[in-house]
Amino acid sequence: MTTVSTSDPLVGQLLDGRYAILRKLARGGMATVYLADDQRLTRTVAIKVMHEGLGDDQDFIGKFDREARAAARLSHPNVVSVFDQGLHHGRPYIVMEYVEGCTLRHMITREGSFSPERALELLIPVTSAVAAAHESGLIHRDIKPENVLISDRGQIKVADFGLARAITAQTATATGMLIGTVSYIAPELVTHGKADPRCDVYALGVVLYEMLTGTKPHTGDNPIQVAYAHVHKAIPAPSSAVKTSWRESRNGIPPYLDALVTSAAARRPADRPTDARVLLDHLRQAREALDRGVMDDPVLTSRMRRTTLDPEHHITEPVPSLRETDGDDRTPTLRFTPSTPISPGLPEITDGMPYYDGPVEAPRAPKRPRRRWLGLIAGLIAVLLVGSGLWWVFAGQYQATPAMGQLNQAQAKAAAASAGLQIAFASEFSEDVPSGLVVRTDPASGERIVHGGTVTAFVSKGPERYPVPALRGLDLPTATENLTKLHLVVGTVTQAFDDDIEAGKVVSSSVDEGTPLKPGTAVDLVLSQGPAPVTLADWTKKSAKDATKALKEQGLVVKTTEQNDADVAKGDVISQTPAAGEVHRGDTVTLVVSKGPVMKVVPRTRGLSLDRAREVLTKAGFKVQVNRLINFGFDLVQSTNPGAGKKAPEGSTITVNLV
Repeated sequence: MTTVSTSDPLVGQLLDGRYAILRKLARGGMATVYLADDQRLTRTVAIKVMHEGLGDDQDFIGKFDREARAAARLSHPNVVSVFDQGLHHGRPYIVMEYVEGCTLRHMITREGSFSPERALELLIPVTSAVAAAHESGLIHRDIKPENVLISDRGQIKVADFGLARAITAQTATATGMLIGTVSYIAPELVTHGKADPRCDVYALGVVLYEMLTGTKPHTGDNPIQVAYAHVHKAIPAPSSAVKTSWRESRNGIPPYLDALVTSAAARRPADRPTDARVLLDHLRQAREALDRGVMDDPVLTSRMRRTTLDPEHHITEPVPSLRETDGDDRTPTLRFTPSTPISPGLPEITDGMPYYDGPVEAPRAPKRPRRRWLGLIAGLIAVLLVGSGLWWVFAGQYQATPAMGQLNQAQAKAAAASAGLQIAFASEFSEDVPSGLVVRTDPASGERIVHGGTVTAFVSKGPERYPVPALRGLDLPTATENLTKLHLVVGTVTQAFDDDIEAGKVVSSSVDEGTPLKPGTAVDLVLSQGPAPVTLADWTKKSAKDATKALKEQGLVVKTTEQNDADVAKGDVISQTPAAGEVHRGDTVTLVVSKGPVMKVVPRTRGLSLDRAREVLTKAGFKVQVNRLINFGFDLVQSTNPGAGKKAPEGSTITVNLV
């Protein structure tokens, strides 16, 4: 790896009071990439800072901001995550996930060609990432091996989503030159400057060709020759560029893989898969066939040329996507720049094409020496013909986009028709432009557009506002998720006792439910600690009536049961659960209330002997006390106290009167 100099004025600085620049990783034609420490979240990140001058145009800053936000919303395991973006002394920058490893370019340079199995293993995650973007309306525009990162753990990630569009528009406005990586450029970008998902499909097809063969399909002495070849020459079948035949070895390229590559990289957009999702399905079918050892399958070969999903053979795997996107996908012009790795260990390898800032000129056929004057005339004619043709391809077919700002849709349609253009409408939020009026156009007012092309007018939806969702009773993770879905954030979280909401759930928020807020607004939350604690007194041997009243006043729930007790007066508390101590409002306290002793009927003993009377009374649960009224010596019971038939507490003493 080439050591990158650290003598850079940004090294050691703190961006946005948060990102400490540690060292420079790489420098490209449009930006420099730095290794940085996110001091707020304590993580290592990569920061791509645009070169000086790119931030001078407010239109570019706005477009860069929108594209960075769109890229940040793309959530996929095979996409380099975009964390943040901003301006540093007028220079736009973007904060990305730091991936330590190498690029696909490095692997191709080191290994040459790959086996079909290995090529598909590497390209399927890349295509899955691009498919997620396409399904959400985002086009990469600069698919190339330099933008495919392979981490040290083998994870594959695609970098620079959303950046090509913003940089393309700025470079086109400033220089009128081409921007992009010429070896992977779709023909329609050269001739018309208009991008759709099939441009990415074309680039993926070229990348697969290079992985299978170790070479690029089109080469030339300069970028113009390569671009010219993309427009006028079909990409050959990759099997024609390798020595091993599929009939001789499993490492050969089977016909269905040839069909997949030539279909993806077809010159006519209509002959390619409509987007990366269709291409991904083709790749998975091809991988499945290779896994089964199938080398020749005419039916599968035919399916590889389909431009839409085959419902009978579609292999379904989930593809994460964006929540929303911004704008259409027009690329007015292209310019060739070297790649910019975003991690250390990723060597700075270009397509072998130098910067090219001179006039755009198609390759000329060599002239046979003839008489000087004839040669001069022929040369002049050739120059005029080629010059006029290239003027038409690169300048004459364009016109300026008319101004449509603050027009309603009807007025915008009229303006487009007056300029001989088609118009499409999209919508976006605006803090400044009233709802229903045009905020901006793509291309922007005054930018180049193909004669008869389509200009996209973005109509204001008014200020971006989101209603505060219902939060009461939700736990903190759920409340946070619901706020995040509406582009709001959790502010300060405090706690309070609450009798109705269980601990850990939201009691209230700082803003009422349904209140519209700007995106990013913080909503403070109060979480319940459960009911407030109260002190439970000891109510044993005290009035149950008094206890019940006092406990209810404390916010406690009272339950009572009754039982006989000879020691506790009737109506008093025998015991309580829980015992005296700290409880919480809403808790239940159970009181056991005395019904007094068990009452039993005194049995009849009159006329019985003392011994017999004692036996009867003891068996009935009483104690016996003797009282001799007259000592006649008979020892017969004359009466009892309490008297026979009356009730007395079990265990109480019955006085026996003898005569």
